[in-house]
Amino acid sequence: MSATLTEHDAAPRTPGTRPPKPETSAGRSPKQKKFPFAPWMLLAPSIVLLAVMVVYPTIVMFITSFTDLQIKNKMLGTPANFVGFDNYIDVFTKSDFPAVLARSLALMVILTVLIVAGGMLLALLMLKLTKGWRLLVSIGLLLAWAMPPLSATVVFGWIFDTDYGLVNWVLNTLTQSNDFRGHSWLIDPLSFMFVLILIVVWQGIPFAVFTFYAGLGQVPDEVLEASQLDGANAWQRFRLIVLPYLRNVITAVIVLETIWNLRIFTQVYALQQQGGIASETNVLGTYLFRQGLGEFGVTAAIGVFMVILLMGISYFNVRNSLKEEEA
Repeated sequence: MSATLTEHDAAPRTPGTRPPKPETSAGRSPKQKKFPFAPWMLLAPSIVLLAVMVVYPTIVMFITSFTDLQIKNKMLGTPANFVGFDNYIDVFTKSDFPAVLARSLALMVILTVLIVAGGMLLALLMLKLTKGWRLLVSIGLLLAWAMPPLSATVVFGWIFDTDYGLVNWVLNTLTQSNDFRGHSWLIDPLSFMFVLILIVVWQGIPFAVFTFYAGLGQVPDEVLEASQLDGANAWQRFRLIVLPYLRNVITAVIVLETIWNLRIFTQVYALQQQGGIASETNVLGTYLFRQGLGEFGVTAAIGVFMVILLMGISYFNVRNSLKEEEA
């Protein structure tokens, strides 16, 4: 005969005795939780790679920035001297680094504004296109995005070529003259920047377009239709409804484009190799590259400043992401 053990059948509890600690399903108390080996084992390769390829070089660069290490120290095997903040002071007082920094920041602002504004306009335009035209525009944007920066720069270099460039031929044809025959677009720093901006914006807009287009799909049509029935025009619907919905998306795109545009290197270097004057068109990346084999201490100081600058910009992106996760 089977019987069920009830609370009344259990042994009587004497006064003053504590109830037993709750146990987990595995028979262990919460304080005896097992260390999660599996997640850390999966993360271990990435952590090792980051330590070897990012953390170690950063520490070495930081230490080198406080020394007068030069290539002769490497060749003779002699140690470098500790110079404190002299390299940082020399970078900002005895070199053209301030001009390069100002040029890089101005270029970053112009590129970011053009890419974000152009990306938003094209994303709104894609909403109005038919399915076929939308597919055609998407393919064109993907081709521009997929092209390597060096290949795109070489192609634009041919378009703006001094003797056989398409732009000079079109301008000569339109003006019915030979004023643009042999005209170099890269030797003048201003026109050099014009060509550079054209290349970077052409390749940067597709990412902004696709991101904004995906975000626009999250805006409820019912809200837009209700506001239209209430008499709101297109600009009011965009400013009061669409922008608030896309605020986080726009912030993320602005931060990412700001970081990417501050780090441009390939396009600038390739255009300089095709006729640009390096000393008048350098940005942070190319300036650091051209200083590389000289004084390592000064170069490391420039690198440390760039790291701090990029970390400061990245902070806003990380903070925005954490806020979205907490919301």
